[in-house]
Amino acid sequence: MAVRAAVLPALGAPLEIAEIDLPDPGPGRVRIRLAAVGVCHSDLSLSDGTMRVPLPAVLGHEGAGTVVAVGEGVTHVAPGAGAVLNWAPACGSCHACELGEGWLCANALNGAAEVYARTTDGTELHPGLNVAAFAEETVVPAGCVLPAPDGVPLADAALLGCAVLTGYGAVHHAARVRPGETVAVFGAGGVGLAALQAARIAGAGRVVAVDVSPEKESLARRAGATDYVVASSTTAREIRGLTGRQGVDVAVECVGRAVTIRTAWESTRRGGRTVVVGIGGKEEVVTFNALELFHWGRSLAGCVYGNCDPARDLPVLADHVRAGRLDLGLLVTERIALDGIPDAFENMRAGKGARALVTF
Repeated sequence: MAVRAAVLPALGAPLEIAEIDLPDPGPGRVRIRLAAVGVCHSDLSLSDGTMRVPLPAVLGHEGAGTVVAVGEGVTHVAPGAGAVLNWAPACGSCHACELGEGWLCANALNGAAEVYARTTDGTELHPGLNVAAFAEETVVPAGCVLPAPDGVPLADAALLGCAVLTGYGAVHHAARVRPGETVAVFGAGGVGLAALQAARIAGAGRVVAVDVSPEKESLARRAGATDYVVASSTTAREIRGLTGRQGVDVAVECVGRAVTIRTAWESTRRGGRTVVVGIGGKEEVVTFNALELFHWGRSLAGCVYGNCDPARDLPVLADHVRAGRLDLGLLVTERIALDGIPDAFENMRAGKGARALVTF
């Protein structure tokens, strides 16, 4: 059956809207009709080679929709049910999984190497980050499908599959923010706005949002920021000034640039925690000297997928949404159709434009 999709033909190339042929779901696979998919910065990291995937590919990993059909052996979802896509399913048997760290699963992205569909001229296509959600429909492994939570519209639930899990997990799992602690969040994009809300939910005292854009202040404050700092060469000094010259207990970096990581580190108090969520390239080199590592006693940690177990954390996030503690609408400033993905993607590549949610 032919469906329309946004195809990445080659590294660094513009996305192209094309018809692709999807097979029926075989054993252990599920066909999903998408309700919505977010245009996420991680997709840009795939398209420019920061993260490697086989090409050509259909990108898109932050999605939700309705189950159309299931293959043999699939029992946890049925046709007609709502579903949230999980782009990094844990295998359950590698070393990381045996340690209970499924977010570091060695086999989570193996599906990206598979051929999951073809263009109408027969060209083989790979599913970027396993789920190929920049399409009207997709076929994915059963492990990539989570039952959609009740009471959350599917178009909103799409955001739970990446931005919200990542931002929430960075605060609750990686940083383990405690009530009353001070937090700084660097970057007020989708993940950053989720992290700001998560800090508020965790009971943080002062929550400082940092971004290069002054226009994002209102949005950041609605998400939970008590203070807003426009990024500059004096950002760390400003944050220390807001915290009695100490620095914040926790800094969460959601940008993935060396200068931002270094500033987040310098904004963290002695003995505090700096968590890096943003995906940066190999050219983004961060340096520290041995004396400062000893003197400041700070911890610096990476964070993959919010250190989350999606099956465990999705219901928790849904409870926050239903209770009004988590506003998914704050994460989206533009809703577009499938045809708008190439332009939205190029705007993101150029560092401008709103965070887009594709609705079908």
